[in-house]
Amino acid sequence: MKKIETNCTISVEFFDLDPMNVVWHGNYLKYLETARCDLLEKLGYTYDDMKQDDSAYPIAKMDLKFIKPAKFKQKLNVKCTLESIEPALIIKYLITDSNSNEKIFKAQSMQLRIDIKTMQTMYTAPERFKKCIEDFNK
Repeated sequence: MKKIETNCTISVEFFDLDPMNVVWHGNYLKYLETARCDLLEKLGYTYDDMKQDDSAYPIAKMDLKFIKPAKFKQKLNVKCTLESIEPALIIKYLITDSNSNEKIFKAQSMQLRIDIKTMQTMYTAPERFKKCIEDFNK
């Protein structure tokens, strides 16, 4: 499978901050979800498409590395790299400052496909998902 990279921009909002005036650590997961939805949208295979394929991709594992705190009004670039879709959906993330390109945070998520009717784990991706990846940037 070819690796696919996408980028999206996130603006740090006041409500994302903790009492130390930096982004509260839990909000980085929200940023990853925003970037993951953006990646899937650009691929043409969204969470709605997954549901139509009787599939869901719950998070099974996340590895997080906090490098430097993000601050109020900072513009962040989130690069997503789709590493694999079988036997699991693996995505790597890198959050950098949009202006300086300084590293802020990096992560990797692993999601397992489940059949939403039986709740059984599936180790192959839906054919429609594979086709979207195949057709990306042709």
